[in-house]
Amino acid sequence: MKLLVITVLLMCSSLNAGAKQLNKLWYAQPASLWEEALPLGNGRLGAMVYGDPVNDNIQLNENTFWAGGPHNNLNPAALESLAEIRRLITAGDYLAAEALAAKHITSQGSNGMPYQTAGNLHLEFPTHKEYRNYYRELDIANAVATTRYQVNDVVYTREVFSSFVDQVVVVKLSASKAGQLNFSARLSHPSQPIFSQQDAGTVAMQVQSNDHEGIKGQVKLASLLNVSSSGGSLIQRDNRILVSDADSAVILISMATNFVNYKDISANALLRAQDYLAKAKQQMNNQQYSARKAAHSNFYKQYFDRVTLNLGKGEFAHEPTDQRIRLFAGRHDPELASLYFQFGRYLLISSSQPGGQPANLQGLWNHRQDPPWDSKYTLNINAEMNYWPAEVTQLSELHEPLITMVKELAITGRESAKTMYGARGWMAHHNTDIWRVTGGIDSTWGAWPTSNAWLSQHLWEKYLYSGDKKYLADVYPVMKSAVTFFEDFLIESPDKKWLIVSPSMSPENAPKLTGTKIAAGVTMDNQLLFDLFSNIIAAATILGEDKNRIPVWKKLLSRLPPMQIGKYHQLQEWLHDWDDPQDKHRHVSHLYGLYPSNQISPLRSPELFSAARVSMEQRGDPSTGWSMNWKINLWARLLDGDRAFKLMRDQIKPALTPDGSVSESGGTYPNMFDAHPPFQIDGNFGFTSGMAEMLAQSHDGAVHLLPALPQEPPTGAVTGLVMRGGFLVDMRWENGQIRELKIHSRLGGNLRLRTYSPLPKVQSFKAKSARGENPNPFYQQAQIKKPLKNTNKVLPQLSLENSYLVDVATKAGQDYIWIEKR
Repeated sequence: MKLLVITVLLMCSSLNAGAKQLNKLWYAQPASLWEEALPLGNGRLGAMVYGDPVNDNIQLNENTFWAGGPHNNLNPAALESLAEIRRLITAGDYLAAEALAAKHITSQGSNGMPYQTAGNLHLEFPTHKEYRNYYRELDIANAVATTRYQVNDVVYTREVFSSFVDQVVVVKLSASKAGQLNFSARLSHPSQPIFSQQDAGTVAMQVQSNDHEGIKGQVKLASLLNVSSSGGSLIQRDNRILVSDADSAVILISMATNFVNYKDISANALLRAQDYLAKAKQQMNNQQYSARKAAHSNFYKQYFDRVTLNLGKGEFAHEPTDQRIRLFAGRHDPELASLYFQFGRYLLISSSQPGGQPANLQGLWNHRQDPPWDSKYTLNINAEMNYWPAEVTQLSELHEPLITMVKELAITGRESAKTMYGARGWMAHHNTDIWRVTGGIDSTWGAWPTSNAWLSQHLWEKYLYSGDKKYLADVYPVMKSAVTFFEDFLIESPDKKWLIVSPSMSPENAPKLTGTKIAAGVTMDNQLLFDLFSNIIAAATILGEDKNRIPVWKKLLSRLPPMQIGKYHQLQEWLHDWDDPQDKHRHVSHLYGLYPSNQISPLRSPELFSAARVSMEQRGDPSTGWSMNWKINLWARLLDGDRAFKLMRDQIKPALTPDGSVSESGGTYPNMFDAHPPFQIDGNFGFTSGMAEMLAQSHDGAVHLLPALPQEPPTGAVTGLVMRGGFLVDMRWENGQIRELKIHSRLGGNLRLRTYSPLPKVQSFKAKSARGENPNPFYQQAQIKKPLKNTNKVLPQLSLENSYLVDVATKAGQDYIWIEKR
C-alpha cells in the first residue's frame, strides 16, 4: 500500500511538473486597437484593457445590455405558405421556393437585437507622456491584467480584474514612490448618458439601450464609478473624479441593468448597481484589496487549474505574444499552442458563468452599438461551438447558461412551432438573442428549422459525461418536445418514401446546380434527427419514461434517409448528388456526423469515414475563424494529427497586416482573439476543443488516447481531460508513446482504452484484452443505416486492427495507474 501511494505521488508530481507553463500574454507596447486590448470577465461584466500610460481606456460590457426588449419575431404567413413552398421544392423550382420562403418564413420585422457596449472607463495621466520600460500582460492563470511602466524615477503599476466574488470591475493604481499618483477618471458611452453624483467618490452614468428594427430599446443600464485613494486628495468635477498626490488608488466599476429574464425587465438597474458597489466597498475596506484579489483569483482557479497542458519547451516564451503569433507558422513554439488552448478555457470561464447569459458570438466583449451579426447567438454552428470545450476540458458547470437558454427557447419555440408550422413541440431557426426569438431571419438564410435538434444534442452529451440522471430527467421534456415537433413536421420524400425535413438548407451553402440554399432532406438534418431520435429513445429507456412512445420513435428513426456517398466519392451534402468538388464553402455542415456527432467511424462505418475525408480534401484547408477550427476538430476525428496541427499553424498567424488593416484570410489578432474576420469567439473555443480531440477521444466505443498526435510536438503531458462515462485522463508521453497514465473513474464501470502502442505496466489492478462491444452503457453506439453509394469506386480504408484495446473494471472514486519502470 505504501508503495502504491508513493507511486501515485511521484506520478502526480511528474505530470504536474511537466505541465507547468507560463500562462501569460504579454506585450511591449500599449494597445492602439480594440483587437490588441486584453479581455477580462466574470461571466457578467467584461473589460477590455488598453494599457495606455497617458490616456488609458478600459472598454466595458454588461452581458444583459442588449437593444430592444421582450418580443418574438414570428412570421405567421409561414403556415399558409408551407404547403406551396414544399410543392415548389418537390417540383424542382427552387428559386421560387426560396423567394416565397424569404417572404413568408423569414421575419419581415425584427431580425434579432444587437448586444451593445456598456461604454468606457477613461483614465488620464497627462504628465506620463515620457514613459519607458513599458510592460503589459494578461495572466490567464489568475485572471488579472497588469500594466507597468516608468516615468522619471517612478514605476507605475495598474492591475485590473473583473471580480467573480465581488461582481465589480476593479482597478488598482499604484506608484513606487509616495505622493506621485495624479490622474482623473470618468465614464463615457456612445449614446446619450445621464450623469449624477452619488457621493464624493462616486459618479453614476445611466443609459438606455437602442431601438432596433421597430423594437423599442427598453434595457436600462446603470454604471457606477467609485474611486478611493490612499494619501493625497480626491475631488469631483464635471463628472470626473480627480486624484492628486496619492500613493495608490482603487477604482470600482459597478454595472447592472433592469433585465430579469427574457420576458421580464422590471428590475431597478440603479439600485442593483448600488447594491453591488456597497457590498464590494465593504469588502475592500481596511486595506483588503490584496485579499479580495486573491479571492477573485482563487474562485477563477477552481476552474482553470483543473486542466494542464504541456507540449514541450520552446525557445520563445520570453518574446512578446504578438511577435510569437507573427512568427509561429515558421518555427517550433509548442508553448504558444498550449497557451492558445488554455486561452480558450480562460475565455469560457470569463464569459459563461452559471446563472448568467451564454457566451454570444463575441463571448462577453463588444465595443460597438452595432456589432457584426449583432453579436447574437447563431444556432447553425457558432453558439454550439462556443461550448465544445465545456465537458472535455472540465468546465461542465459553465455549460449551464447554454442549457438554460435551450430550456427558454423550448418555451418561446412553442410559439414558432404552432404559429408558423401548425406543429406541436418547439423549434427555432438559425439565430436567437437575449429575448429568445425563434423566427427565421436574414432573408434566404431563414428557412432552417433544425437548431432544436442540434441544441438538444448538448443536453444529451452533458449527461454522457456526468451520468447525472437527475439532470437528464430535468432536460428530458425539452428533448421530447423537440422530437414532438418533428413528429408533426417531417414529410415523405416523393421517391424513396423517406421522412425528410422540408423546407430546409445545408447551412449556409447553395449547391451550384440549383443556385439556391433552400432544399429538402439535406444530410445535416438527417444526421441531426438521427441523433435526436436515438438520444430520446436512450433517455426514455434510462428514465423509464414514455414506454408507449419508444416504438413510435424507433419507427420514425428507421425511416430517416441514410447517409450517401456521391459520384465524386464524397459524403453527399444534399439528398441528391449535387456536390461540386470545387466547392470551398466555409460551412461543412454535412460533416456534423463526423464531429461533433459520432455517426461516422473508421470502425463502424469505414466507407463513410473515407468519404468524409474526401469531402474534407475537396473543401480544402483555406478557411477562417470558426470554419478553420471546426476543420481542426474534423481532422482530429479523421485521426490525422499532422493535418490538424497544420491548420493550427494556419490559425495562429497574424490577422493584422503591417499597415494595420485586417487580412481577409483570418488568423489571430494580437490579443489572441480569433479573426473570422472580424472577431468571433467561436474560433477560440474550437481550437481548444480541437486540441483536446487530438489528445483523447471517447465517442467511438472506447477512450482513445493520443488518437491524432502530430509528429510535432511528439512529447508532452496533459492532466484533467474528461471522457464520456466520467473518466478523467492524466498522461505523459515521449515520442508518441505513453510513459505514465492515470485514469480517475468518477462513475465506475468498464474502462476500455485504445492506444497505438502498448501501455506501461499496470499498478495493483487487472487489465485484460478487450473483445466485443463495450459493456459500459455510456459507450453504447446507435446503429446507423448502411450508406447508399452513387459510385462504384472503392476507397482505401483506415484500419485500427493493430491498435491495442484493453478493458479495466473500475470502481467509482478510484484511480488506475500505468507507469513505465525506470
